[in-house]
Amino acid sequence: MDWTKELPAAITICDVDGKIIYLNEKAAEVFKDDGGYKLLGQNLFACHSNESNEKIKLIIAEQKPNTYTIEKAGKKKLIYQTPWYENGKIKGLVEFSIEIPFEMPHHIRS
Repeated sequence: MDWTKELPAAITICDVDGKIIYLNEKAAEVFKDDGGYKLLGQNLFACHSNESNEKIKLIIAEQKPNTYTIEKAGKKKLIYQTPWYENGKIKGLVEFSIEIPFEMPHHIRS
């Protein structure tokens, strides 16, 4: 069961060297102008600025997530980038890009 395939959030996964090893349907759609599924096997460092590349390398090196929001093409998105592991060993980075409302409730739960 590949529950991520049709999830309405873009999921991109790379290995520790930056090689893109997975895109779900939403990610392929988001990056269609850059090649969509043809990005598989390509290095994501070629797709980003030096500043972004340094941030990606830092996330992998420090093994700490990076979270922020962006606005692009009239949509607001939550970006969550985090290392992923296999048998306790870091294997790369996964990015979730989720469209969110411009105004949304915030709840504090106890």
